[in-house]
Amino acid sequence: MTPNSETYNNFRIAVPTEYKNVFSHFYFAENQSNETITKTLLPSYQTILIFNFGTKALLNSEQNTQIEIDKCIILGTIRKAFDYFLPSQSKILVANFKNDAFYRFFGNISLAKNLPTNPDELLNENCFTSLWYELNNIDNVDLQVTYILEFCKPYLQQRDKIAEQLTNFTEQSLNPIKTIASDNNQTVRNIQIKHKQYFGYSAKEIKRYQRFLKAIEYIENIASRASKEDWFSIINDCGYYDQSQLINDFKYYLNLSPTKYLEFQQDICSPVN
Repeated sequence: MTPNSETYNNFRIAVPTEYKNVFSHFYFAENQSNETITKTLLPSYQTILIFNFGTKALLNSEQNTQIEIDKCIILGTIRKAFDYFLPSQSKILVANFKNDAFYRFFGNISLAKNLPTNPDELLNENCFTSLWYELNNIDNVDLQVTYILEFCKPYLQQRDKIAEQLTNFTEQSLNPIKTIASDNNQTVRNIQIKHKQYFGYSAKEIKRYQRFLKAIEYIENIASRASKEDWFSIINDCGYYDQSQLINDFKYYLNLSPTKYLEFQQDICSPVN
């Protein structure tokens, strides 16, 4: 269903500067219509924490299993798109962990891909359920976000030196794994393991995803200008070998062709918006 702007409300919430290394943003959505609204979440390569208020929202996991979101759940690194459903009178608030931030909160815990997990199970205490009850008594979304940020402070561990170097590496002409391994007198394999440990994915995975994300931005810019798509320019500017490789990435992440993505774009929640 395509939502009516008067009955469906959704927006991103920026985080204060001191939390820029922890959360990329928060996302809020509510459905005040009488119909269930279906949306598709693009892969973000982030771990997300979802708080659900009102009617229970639903999501389809990567294993194609429909899951009810009760109070709060954690979704591990979002590698592929999935659908979620907002029934009438449902409301969600989503915290998007950035880079290694999830592991700074929860330690070296392995999460199954796209498999929802109760965050209280990761900490062996009911702090997130207690947090949900506090948030449920706050009517203002901005105040809810502020409350979450204050709540998280005691749990945030010091960033690992290697993770910080990986996060801040910006030299496009160099291989980050090899460079950081050399700078720290460690083996390439050891840095690869640390990357997977702290971020939940490999450097090779994120490089492919960043190429795909660049293509998404390119296509969305074309759509916003109502211009005709130039696939050759997209392939060339985004670092693809040919059109087949571009299509393969869209099939892998979205199970859609680039053309179909343009067609259904209004129903897709993109991390670049």
